[in-house]
Amino acid sequence: MPEHLHFNSIHRSLAASSASLLYHHQSTTTTFPPSLPPSPALLLEPSFLAAGPGARRSIVDDMGAAAARSALASAGRAANEAVSFVVFLLLDALEVLLCVVYKVADYVVEGAWRPCYCSSSAATGKIVVSERGGSKVVSMLSATRLHLEDISDTLYTRPSVLASAAAASSASSQSQRRAPAPGVTVHSAIVQMLRGKVGAGAGDGKHRPYPSPRWSDCHCANCNPADTDRLLFVHVEAPPQGTPTEEDVLFIHGFISSSGFWTETVLPHVSPAARSRRRLFAVDLLGFGRSPKPADSLYTLREHVEMIERSVIERHGVRSFHLVAHSLGSILALALAVRHPAAVRSLTLVAPPYFPVPRGEVGTRYVLRAVAPRRVWPPIAFGASVACWYEHLSRTVSIVLCKHHRLWELAFRVFTLYRVRTYLMDGFFCHTHIASWHTLHNIICGSAGKIDRCLEVVRDQLTCDVTVYHGSDDELLPVQCSYAVKAKIPRAQVKVVDGKDHVTIVVGRQKDLARELEEIWDRKR
Repeated sequence: MPEHLHFNSIHRSLAASSASLLYHHQSTTTTFPPSLPPSPALLLEPSFLAAGPGARRSIVDDMGAAAARSALASAGRAANEAVSFVVFLLLDALEVLLCVVYKVADYVVEGAWRPCYCSSSAATGKIVVSERGGSKVVSMLSATRLHLEDISDTLYTRPSVLASAAAASSASSQSQRRAPAPGVTVHSAIVQMLRGKVGAGAGDGKHRPYPSPRWSDCHCANCNPADTDRLLFVHVEAPPQGTPTEEDVLFIHGFISSSGFWTETVLPHVSPAARSRRRLFAVDLLGFGRSPKPADSLYTLREHVEMIERSVIERHGVRSFHLVAHSLGSILALALAVRHPAAVRSLTLVAPPYFPVPRGEVGTRYVLRAVAPRRVWPPIAFGASVACWYEHLSRTVSIVLCKHHRLWELAFRVFTLYRVRTYLMDGFFCHTHIASWHTLHNIICGSAGKIDRCLEVVRDQLTCDVTVYHGSDDELLPVQCSYAVKAKIPRAQVKVVDGKDHVTIVVGRQKDLARELEEIWDRKR
């Protein structure tokens, strides 16, 4: 065989075996992840041995470059881990100091010692737990703890860097993770928070309710609207009054965001024809945007979903609707779909935070490590790690950014000469620390097992279309999250968009997304 034929044959083999090094999306839809890097066994293949010197030299050079890149990546990972260990060790020490600082500050300003999740003070007596349709009194099973399904144990079980390292190096009998017992153990801080929530109404002067807003929150009218009816803020776009509509569309934003994520991007590009047949709803979740931000709420999945039902579905008489959700909102959309299976026409999830939990792992803690790996690089992972692992440090960040958001927004507008819209900043800043902290743990981490059950219900009991979008460059939630949804719901269509990350999967391609959403809404099953 001529040398050039050997050369082409070998290079085709090399390209197929090194897809992960040369991988590049050729379209916006990807169905399979890349394969493994080339094996040194390729050098022993007859086709390689039969090739000419030039062809063999070219292949060896390619493999050498791949090995160099692999070694460089390994060195980078090692450096990242070493620097991260030191940085988060210092943050652990800072967290302890801030715990004392905020204990004193809360007492001085609010006149009461406020609980935090790094303390373990005893709590006794009875508390009131809100239930659908009323309340019930729950007696404490022990001096400090109580079982309650909606609370994530990651709120109070977040070992330090040293503790994690010690656990990893301990004997396998001690380091093996066991599946959690039914229910979730509630820390005494939750008990005290619930006591404060009901203490005033019960005539108990010992437990003062939380002030809202707290001293560390912003007090502006935008962050604290006059919410006399205690319903969520809902942006509504509807046909002229009296025009009948076939169905509605509900848009749900993600973590530390607001309805502006949709109203400033996709909604303006929905065609008049689509608007004439549907009402468009975009909601601010509980604790975010212009919605109520109760300081005594635990921001559980149940609370978020029931507030959406009361504020949108019941208040506006929604009977048939499409769901479009981004990031954390995907979890709420799945829960809504399960509660209203006959009403959901389609389900569109954008960058869903779904991490299948391996057998033997504690689901909540596995998701916590996946979302917040305690690494300094990439920056988005560092930010997520600070927000997830450090209650008091994240409160400090909230004071600096959210409490003084008007100053930051003004500075940004002046710097950009008022030429850049700030709706993303508005959504990022307009929340309280209590809302973001509890939502992050109780929804993303605490819903690890619930998402599996929701996906199974959608797969087995719903017939609506399921479409999943993900950006190929998403460094916060990997593309594998969407592939995992596909594995659970085989009929789901996964569309991976090249060059887009966790935000630009929507922002920057809103025209295309609006057109694609209309195609989804127009499908009939």
